[in-house]
Amino acid sequence: MNRVLWLWGILFALWLPLSNHFEPLFIGFGLATCTIAVVVGARMGIVDRESVPVHLVWRGIRYVPWLVWEIFKSNVRVARIILAPRVRVDPSIVHFEASQKTDLGRFIYANSITLTPGTVTTGIVGDDFEVHAIVQEEIDGSEENDMNRRVAVLEGEGG
Repeated sequence: MNRVLWLWGILFALWLPLSNHFEPLFIGFGLATCTIAVVVGARMGIVDRESVPVHLVWRGIRYVPWLVWEIFKSNVRVARIILAPRVRVDPSIVHFEASQKTDLGRFIYANSITLTPGTVTTGIVGDDFEVHAIVQEEIDGSEENDMNRRVAVLEGEGG
Protein backbone atom coordinates (compact mmCIF):
# COMPACT_ATOMS: atom_id res chain seq x y z
CA MET A 1 0.00 0.00 0.00
CA ASN A 2 2.89 2.33 0.78
CA ARG A 3 4.29 2.03 -2.76
CA VAL A 4 0.86 2.65 -4.25
CA LEU A 5 0.64 5.95 -2.35
CA TRP A 6 4.19 6.89 -3.38
CA LEU A 7 3.41 6.14 -7.03
CA TRP A 8 0.21 8.17 -6.90
CA GLY A 9 2.03 11.10 -5.30
CA ILE A 10 4.86 10.98 -7.84
CA LEU A 11 2.45 10.78 -10.79
CA PHE A 12 0.35 13.68 -9.54
CA ALA A 13 3.43 15.75 -8.68
CA LEU A 14 4.60 15.26 -12.27
CA TRP A 15 1.17 15.75 -13.82
CA LEU A 16 0.48 19.08 -12.11
CA PRO A 17 3.40 21.14 -13.47
CA LEU A 18 3.44 19.34 -16.83
CA SER A 19 -0.25 20.03 -17.48
CA ASN A 20 0.10 23.69 -16.48
CA HIS A 21 -3.65 23.80 -15.78
CA PHE A 22 -4.64 24.81 -12.27
CA GLU A 23 -8.40 25.18 -12.67
CA PRO A 24 -10.47 22.89 -10.41
CA LEU A 25 -11.86 20.91 -13.36
CA PHE A 26 -8.41 20.08 -14.72
CA ILE A 27 -7.02 19.29 -11.28
CA GLY A 28 -9.95 16.89 -10.86
CA PHE A 29 -9.06 15.28 -14.20
CA GLY A 30 -5.47 14.91 -13.03
CA LEU A 31 -6.52 13.36 -9.72
CA ALA A 32 -8.80 10.92 -11.53
CA THR A 33 -6.22 10.02 -14.17
CA CYS A 34 -3.47 9.39 -11.62
CA THR A 35 -5.84 7.34 -9.48
CA ILE A 36 -6.94 5.20 -12.43
CA ALA A 37 -3.34 4.64 -13.53
CA VAL A 38 -2.27 3.56 -10.04
CA VAL A 39 -5.29 1.29 -9.52
CA VAL A 40 -4.70 -0.42 -12.87
CA GLY A 41 -0.98 -0.82 -12.09
CA ALA A 42 -1.73 -2.25 -8.65
CA ARG A 43 -4.32 -4.69 -10.05
CA MET A 44 -1.78 -5.83 -12.66
CA GLY A 45 0.71 -6.48 -9.86
CA ILE A 46 3.40 -4.21 -11.28
CA VAL A 47 3.66 -1.78 -8.37
CA ASP A 48 6.58 -3.36 -6.55
CA ARG A 49 10.03 -2.60 -5.15
CA GLU A 50 11.64 -2.31 -8.60
CA SER A 51 8.90 -0.37 -10.39
CA VAL A 52 8.62 2.24 -7.61
CA PRO A 53 12.14 2.34 -6.13
CA VAL A 54 11.52 4.94 -3.44
CA HIS A 55 13.93 3.02 -1.20
CA LEU A 56 16.77 4.34 -3.40
CA VAL A 57 16.04 8.03 -2.93
CA TRP A 58 18.27 8.72 0.08
CA ARG A 59 21.19 6.61 -1.16
CA GLY A 60 20.73 8.14 -4.62
CA ILE A 61 21.40 11.58 -3.18
CA ARG A 62 25.00 10.43 -2.59
CA TYR A 63 25.33 8.39 -5.81
CA VAL A 64 24.09 10.91 -8.38
CA PRO A 65 26.65 13.67 -7.60
CA TRP A 66 29.44 11.07 -7.75
CA LEU A 67 28.13 9.82 -11.13
CA VAL A 68 27.92 13.38 -12.48
CA TRP A 69 31.55 13.94 -11.44
CA GLU A 70 32.61 10.70 -13.16
CA ILE A 71 30.75 11.76 -16.31
CA PHE A 72 32.54 15.12 -16.24
CA LYS A 73 35.96 13.48 -15.81
CA SER A 74 35.23 11.08 -18.65
CA ASN A 75 34.13 13.96 -20.87
CA VAL A 76 37.48 15.63 -20.29
CA ARG A 77 39.36 12.39 -21.10
CA VAL A 78 37.36 11.83 -24.29
CA ALA A 79 37.91 15.46 -25.33
CA ARG A 80 41.66 14.97 -24.85
CA ILE A 81 41.56 11.83 -26.97
CA ILE A 82 39.70 13.66 -29.73
CA LEU A 83 41.85 16.79 -29.63
CA ALA A 84 45.25 15.09 -29.21
CA PRO A 85 46.30 13.67 -32.57
CA ARG A 86 49.03 11.53 -30.98
CA VAL A 87 46.58 9.51 -28.88
CA ARG A 88 45.63 6.42 -30.81
CA VAL A 89 42.03 5.28 -30.58
CA ASP A 90 42.13 1.61 -29.69
CA PRO A 91 38.58 0.32 -29.22
CA SER A 92 38.15 -2.81 -27.19
CA ILE A 93 35.52 -4.98 -25.57
CA VAL A 94 36.02 -5.82 -21.91
CA HIS A 95 33.98 -8.04 -19.60
CA PHE A 96 33.13 -7.14 -16.01
CA GLU A 97 31.32 -9.13 -13.37
CA ALA A 98 28.55 -7.22 -11.63
CA SER A 99 27.77 -7.74 -7.97
CA GLN A 100 24.23 -6.40 -8.06
CA LYS A 101 21.52 -8.79 -6.86
CA THR A 102 18.47 -7.30 -8.59
CA ASP A 103 17.54 -6.41 -12.14
CA LEU A 104 17.14 -2.80 -11.04
CA GLY A 105 20.71 -2.75 -9.67
CA ARG A 106 22.10 -4.23 -12.90
CA PHE A 107 20.03 -1.72 -14.88
CA ILE A 108 21.49 1.19 -12.90
CA TYR A 109 25.03 -0.18 -13.26
CA ALA A 110 24.72 -0.75 -17.02
CA ASN A 111 23.28 2.70 -17.59
CA SER A 112 25.91 4.34 -15.38
CA ILE A 113 28.61 2.75 -17.53
CA THR A 114 26.87 3.88 -20.71
CA LEU A 115 26.35 7.43 -19.41
CA THR A 116 30.08 7.72 -18.83
CA PRO A 117 31.57 8.98 -22.14
CA GLY A 118 33.93 6.59 -23.87
CA THR A 119 32.19 3.43 -22.65
CA VAL A 120 29.00 1.63 -23.67
CA THR A 121 27.46 -1.46 -22.13
CA THR A 122 26.83 -3.66 -25.16
CA GLY A 123 25.54 -6.80 -23.51
CA ILE A 124 24.54 -8.38 -20.22
CA VAL A 125 24.37 -12.11 -19.59
CA GLY A 126 23.60 -12.85 -15.96
CA ASP A 127 26.27 -11.01 -13.98
CA ASP A 128 28.64 -10.64 -16.96
CA PHE A 129 28.68 -7.15 -18.48
CA GLU A 130 30.22 -6.63 -21.90
CA VAL A 131 31.54 -3.08 -22.19
CA HIS A 132 32.93 -1.33 -25.27
CA ALA A 133 35.59 1.32 -24.66
CA ILE A 134 37.12 3.67 -27.22
CA VAL A 135 40.61 3.39 -25.70
CA GLN A 136 41.73 0.17 -24.03
CA GLU A 137 44.00 1.92 -21.51
CA GLU A 138 41.06 3.99 -20.24
CA ILE A 139 39.14 0.91 -19.09
CA ASP A 140 41.52 -0.74 -16.67
CA GLY A 141 38.72 -1.89 -14.38
CA SER A 142 39.42 0.33 -11.37
CA GLU A 143 36.67 2.84 -12.15
CA GLU A 144 34.25 0.10 -13.08
CA ASN A 145 34.96 -1.70 -9.78
CA ASP A 146 34.32 1.56 -7.91
CA MET A 147 31.09 2.10 -9.84
CA ASN A 148 30.09 -1.53 -9.25
CA ARG A 149 30.65 -1.12 -5.51
CA ARG A 150 28.77 2.18 -5.38
CA VAL A 151 25.78 0.79 -7.27
CA ALA A 152 25.74 -2.22 -4.91
CA VAL A 153 25.63 0.22 -1.97
CA LEU A 154 22.88 2.22 -3.71
CA GLU A 155 20.96 -1.02 -4.23
CA GLY A 156 21.38 -1.85 -0.56
CA GLU A 157 23.53 -4.94 -1.09
CA GLY A 158 27.02 -3.52 -0.58
CA GLY A 159 28.79 -2.04 2.39
